[in-house]
Amino acid sequence: MKLLVRWSVSALAVWAATGLVPGIKVHGGAWSYFWVALLFSLINVTIGSLLKLLTLPAVLLSMGLFIVVINAAMLELTARWSTALTIKNFWSALFASLIISIVSSFLNRTVKRVGQN
Repeated sequence: MKLLVRWSVSALAVWAATGLVPGIKVHGGAWSYFWVALLFSLINVTIGSLLKLLTLPAVLLSMGLFIVVINAAMLELTARWSTALTIKNFWSALFASLIISIVSSFLNRTVKRVGQN
């Protein structure tokens, strides 16, 4: 159940990013958002984790801000591997990854609070 909730939160975060950031678009309906969220999560967990480990000095020197750049690169990779997502340029990916991170964090905290009550 938790996995489905997290997947839905990720899909909502991608939806929010496509609505707020020009230059990023998901082609198709709701299932396309779920597909993009799943693919982005899998890429971020596998390749993103390894990349974050390899760039740990840059992450520490930037006080964690370099993680946003890594997430943008993982979003670009998701767009390359999926026909459902198109990203116009790296700046769109950077702002979209920032929106996805903020919305996901907020929604995950909200879901945790609701689940505790």
